[in-house]
Amino acid sequence: MDLMSLVSAVGASIPQGVLWGIMCLGVYITFKVLDFADMTVDGSFALGGSVSAVLIVNGAPPLFTVLVATLAGMLAGVITGVLNTKLKIPAILAGILPMIALYSINIRIMDKSNIPLLGEDTVMTQLSKLLPLSQNISSLVVGVVFCVGLMAFLYWFFGTELGSAIRATGNNEQMVRALGANTDMMKIFGLLIGNGLVAMSGALVSQSQGFADVSMGVGTIVIGLASVIIGEVIFGRRFSFLYKLFSVVMGSIIYRMVIAVVLWLGMKSTDLKLLTAVIVAAALSIPVIKDSLLKPNKIKKAA
Repeated sequence: MDLMSLVSAVGASIPQGVLWGIMCLGVYITFKVLDFADMTVDGSFALGGSVSAVLIVNGAPPLFTVLVATLAGMLAGVITGVLNTKLKIPAILAGILPMIALYSINIRIMDKSNIPLLGEDTVMTQLSKLLPLSQNISSLVVGVVFCVGLMAFLYWFFGTELGSAIRATGNNEQMVRALGANTDMMKIFGLLIGNGLVAMSGALVSQSQGFADVSMGVGTIVIGLASVIIGEVIFGRRFSFLYKLFSVVMGSIIYRMVIAVVLWLGMKSTDLKLLTAVIVAAALSIPVIKDSLLKPNKIKKAA
């Protein structure tokens, strides 16, 4: 095995990790901040890619297509929120229903299962024309700009009255309701923001990889959770909310680097879903293992 090919593979995985990190921010908001296991993201990720690809093929400015894709993802999040809060459908099922529906909707949008973007203008190719940058570096620059901007916005937003109410709803819904806040609207707002970010990531990833596919969102929720958990395990939950957002993006990059190394070692690409499941299970069990190892020491000290 050539060491240079490993370095190249890991280097190529970093831009993808940053772009997928936007999706992970969306998953973090729904899963950690709102305490809502939202399965919609598998569909809204592909929705963002399909909307962006169709608009680009029809001559729309690439950056504008990212905005439209984000709005489409927000609408998907609102639908999930309404199903859960107004129709009282359980959270898991409220996310699964739009996820299933979006598979058919995405095919309707594209009128086929995938759309190639080779030869079309994207945000990355436009940047490459302005500056002498390769496709990978352009994807990295675009991803970093979007991630930094989004982390700054989310840090500001969740410090506002509305953002604090969303965070409080995720922590203690009964208390927030007792204080007179509309927790149903807080859930809908949280799902709107989360799925908007997921769709934005889908749009940027499709432009970076040069195609949009109806199945590109399969397993997105697991990848997002893996990245969030990896970030928490490695970087911890200390410091500010901004630090937590940063750790999520770093978790996405680390996850992509691990995948690149495993593929370089010879694992089949069809086994990646299995690997992702193992990574999530391992990351979730690390805190439990730490506690079980520390308990005997605590008992000894107490004695």
